[in-house]
Amino acid sequence: MKIAEFVVLDQYADWEGAYLSSQLNQKEDWQVRTASVKPVVKSIGGFTTQIDDLISDVPKHIDLLVLIGGNSWSINDEALYQLVSHSLANEIPVGAICGAVDFLARTGLLTGFKHTGNAQYLWKDDVDYKNPTDFQKVQVVSDRNLVTANGTAALDFTEQVLKMIGSSAKEIAMGVELHKLGFYAYTTKYGNPY
Repeated sequence: MKIAEFVVLDQYADWEGAYLSSQLNQKEDWQVRTASVKPVVKSIGGFTTQIDDLISDVPKHIDLLVLIGGNSWSINDEALYQLVSHSLANEIPVGAICGAVDFLARTGLLTGFKHTGNAQYLWKDDVDYKNPTDFQKVQVVSDRNLVTANGTAALDFTEQVLKMIGSSAKEIAMGVELHKLGFYAYTTKYGNPY
């Protein structure tokens, strides 16, 4: 069973991971888990979430690490830094959206990767952000084992992460286009999904 570990901090943006987690959770060979720095967190939308794993307990071998944005990524947490650093260095697929990309910039973990985020000017004082010329003004960027996205790109983020982990083009289109096209345009193109 493949493990997708979603890192959600207090005040996480619940909509940013919903499409991706629901797509993965419907696969027979994937298990979706949540991780955070404390056992219970609350989303921006008011959902209280019981966490599966504390950051320090996430196994070294996972198949996907997803960092969901929100309002708490100014965090300084060594275990979180080590988890992301280990994943990137060991070619484990990593997806980061919205405020989570700010964490990567601030901690130097974007170094060597083409990337995007909410706004590059937010990182101007981050001394460990070393590669501003690799920033791209687009919704989502995929570079090797890292997908980055801004906070308005939940569907594009889902699509690129699914592509990174080897989902088929048809599977991605059918899972993402339902939400991009809407039900009636989707059924015209693909038939009724239900």
